[in-house]
Amino acid sequence: MTYNGLFEQIRKKRSFLCVGLDTDFNKLPLFLLAEEDPVFAFNRAVIDATLPYAVAYKPNTAFYEVHGAAGWDSLKKTIDYLRQKAPDIFIIADAKRGDIGNTSGRYANAFFNELNVDAVTLSPYMGKDTVTPFLQYNEKWVVLLALTSNASAADFQYIEDKNGKKLFENVLEISREWAPVDQLMYVVGATRAEELEAVRQRVPHHFLLIPGVGAQGGSLDKVARYGLNARGGLLVNSSRGILYQSSGKNFAEKAGEAAHRLQQQMHRLLKEYRVL
Repeated sequence: MTYNGLFEQIRKKRSFLCVGLDTDFNKLPLFLLAEEDPVFAFNRAVIDATLPYAVAYKPNTAFYEVHGAAGWDSLKKTIDYLRQKAPDIFIIADAKRGDIGNTSGRYANAFFNELNVDAVTLSPYMGKDTVTPFLQYNEKWVVLLALTSNASAADFQYIEDKNGKKLFENVLEISREWAPVDQLMYVVGATRAEELEAVRQRVPHHFLLIPGVGAQGGSLDKVARYGLNARGGLLVNSSRGILYQSSGKNFAEKAGEAAHRLQQQMHRLLKEYRVL
């Protein structure tokens, strides 16, 4: 998907919602366990209920890898279903890969050719040559970890160099030269919303993937205030806050309602900051 295509989805749906398909087998409604593939059955129902409000979906591969080959099959079926149901939807494999170029090339092939996702999350720690293989694919994206919302983020991400520049600031300034804005976006945690001002100073036009709204306590209003740009420029992810609103037969309906509430807030914010 192109940069303009992603913005068009935001404009069309009046939303910058990314639904995180972090599907935990232990939290599935019990009646789904009778299905041949309970994980896929759950995902399919959630997708059907949330698709009017979401511009992107982000399966975290750990929730599928834990089940071995069967988990990868569930993931592939989920992505294929999204492609069939909504060809224009943006799909991010939250895999957090990052390895030497030879290995990265195979990861890139696996995610972009075999799974057919639009983007993959990567760690920038090992440098440019670990990212470059992912940038060889037309209309595919790299999502680099820049500033995360976990408690231990400060262990490394806030370390200052001799000029007083934090590590995450160096990551942004160096990596922004690796690819154009229609191939590169950044992960910035919602619980670090105040830092978005510093992020936007360095990458004013890039898309940012923002986890941490909802269950992790991030503020959507603050994220929009500091993070929105003229083309939207945000994908805000919600996983648990959408997926597990009910453990009964109405789980998909409740997921759709939660997604709709977020979409309504996003619509208000897009109007308030004159994106639409």
